[in-house]
Amino acid sequence: MLIILAFIILFHVAAAILLFVATIHNAWWLVAPPGRELIYTDLWYTCNSTCAPVMNSHTVEAAYLQAIQATMILATILCCVSFFVFILQLFRLQQGERFIFTAIIQLLASLCVMIAASIYTAQKDSFHKQVGLKEGSYGSSYVLAWISFPMTLISGLMYLVLRKRK
Repeated sequence: MLIILAFIILFHVAAAILLFVATIHNAWWLVAPPGRELIYTDLWYTCNSTCAPVMNSHTVEAAYLQAIQATMILATILCCVSFFVFILQLFRLQQGERFIFTAIIQLLASLCVMIAASIYTAQKDSFHKQVGLKEGSYGSSYVLAWISFPMTLISGLMYLVLRKRK
């Protein structure tokens, strides 16, 4: 049982780390113009040697960007909260009870990641209105966001199945 518990904790921590990196790192969109340095774009900034805020990120027309920012931050917070709730329930639950509350919070985190990555996928052309940014490709943070979606989903489902044993 301790091996299963250690695996679940490591799986949850790995999902949280992926969420942190996907939210913070500036590689959601990459552009490699010929003869110039690589341009990274994330949810907040566009960077090469210097960083500038994403164009019109504070306007009503870019509400989708604000939705992505909010849901990625919310997913990260929910993932961390569910880990702490799991640790609390580990010591508080009676034998034989399930970690339902932890599972619900983790599944909500998974839903938030899916919403954020889906909106980014659907609105990628709206982000990159500048001429030089349209010819890019998805970056590592975008891929990590999609990888963290099934990890948080599987983690939430594991908490639904998990019972507290001695």
